Amino acid sequence: MRILTVGGGGREHAIVEALALSGVEIYSVMKNANPGIISKSKKYKIVAKDEDVNNICEFAIENDVDYAFVGPEGPLAEGITDALELIGVKCAAPSKAAARIETSKSFMRELVTKYDIGGNIKFAEFDNIEDVRRHLNSIDYEVAVKPVGLTGGKGVKIQGEHLMSMDDILKYANQILTNHLGGSTVLLEEKLEGEEFTLMVLVDGKHVVPMPLVQDHKRAFDGDTGPNTGGMGSYSDADHLLPFISKEVRDEALAILQEIVDALAKEECPYKGPMYGQFMLTKNGPKIIEINARLGDPEAMNVLSILETNLLTVVKAICAGKLKEENVVFKDEATVCKYVVPLGYVCECEPGAEITVDEEACSKINSRIYYANVNVDENGRLTTGTSRTIGVVGIGETIDVAEQNCEMALKCIKCDKMFVRHDIGTRPSIESKIAKIKKLFT
Repeated sequence: MRILTVGGGGREHAIVEALALSGVEIYSVMKNANPGIISKSKKYKIVAKDEDVNNICEFAIENDVDYAFVGPEGPLAEGITDALELIGVKCAAPSKAAARIETSKSFMRELVTKYDIGGNIKFAEFDNIEDVRRHLNSIDYEVAVKPVGLTGGKGVKIQGEHLMSMDDILKYANQILTNHLGGSTVLLEEKLEGEEFTLMVLVDGKHVVPMPLVQDHKRAFDGDTGPNTGGMGSYSDADHLLPFISKEVRDEALAILQEIVDALAKEECPYKGPMYGQFMLTKNGPKIIEINARLGDPEAMNVLSILETNLLTVVKAICAGKLKEENVVFKDEATVCKYVVPLGYVCECEPGAEITVDEEACSKINSRIYYANVNVDENGRLTTGTSRTIGVVGIGETIDVAEQNCEMALKCIKCDKMFVRHDIGTRPSIESKIAKIKKLFT
């Protein structure tokens, strides 16, 4: 059995590691020489960009692959799934039409509105700054300002956090419109108060199977401060919930994702593959922040590290529309992921620094190391890129133990120009979130 993977980040390394356990032959396409993916691949190809659909399809034909698993959102937006299926490759990934649930935030909001799906919030889309100004003067709530399209998780700015005045909001909205950041329109959404959580699911066009809940940390610095990033790290609990999320809340969020899958089927663009639901637990229940058409990064590293079921079996079930028949099992273990990033990540990165990893020492710890935006130069040196470098996942019977294992594994990585957000998964951080939710409901 031959399977094609697309993407060269930490998420994709985690996917490849999980697939390799099945003994399948892996053929990978990526834009950077990820050593973790290369080591597990029968054959690989480096391309200028992940969205190079023609190049990816040629590679698939050359190597007669049977299935494909797509990691990043860019190729999905370009229709990689549609193109691969035309040449006979079965894909555990959504079509271009179904992927609009992520690639167009306005499509997602309009779909949820049309089918009266729970968890929706107030929103409005604009293509000019004067309408933005009029709208802001007509509402009595604070807003989140978002480009309507893809921005790698870095496009959202929140009133009162990133945008401190009306002028700040208008300036950023104008920047989005003028520079066509993530598209040609801007979305203003109701600002939510509460605590975020991620529920990822597997979908076969009809059936939805949940993965363990995860909480991502978007902000660059300790204490959830600083600019938004692609995600500095994440954690999950051994009971597959979160310390501040009950089973009832999880089930409510799961029902929302099922309704979205049902709505996409009614729109004649059935959804297959992983789906990522980012929610905010508010005093009025879980609300939708965004829906993504793939596994999260870093959240994929948490859940795939404890996946007990063979991932190839899951891929086949998704493609065959028989996911309901499969018993997808995750181990009852907690995980904590912390990303090693280049110094100055998000604002002014300093790439090209040599980085060494003592994999033998790390193997003695209950942990996983997933290479992300790294490269191997002509001398065999591992160097940092312009984005997140290595995801380190600690595993344990509790979040505390998993966090300690993550910190021990981080000591196996050496680089003069790296940064880690160390507060992720720590007891003080989690207790502050629990306290926040208790205060919200009192």
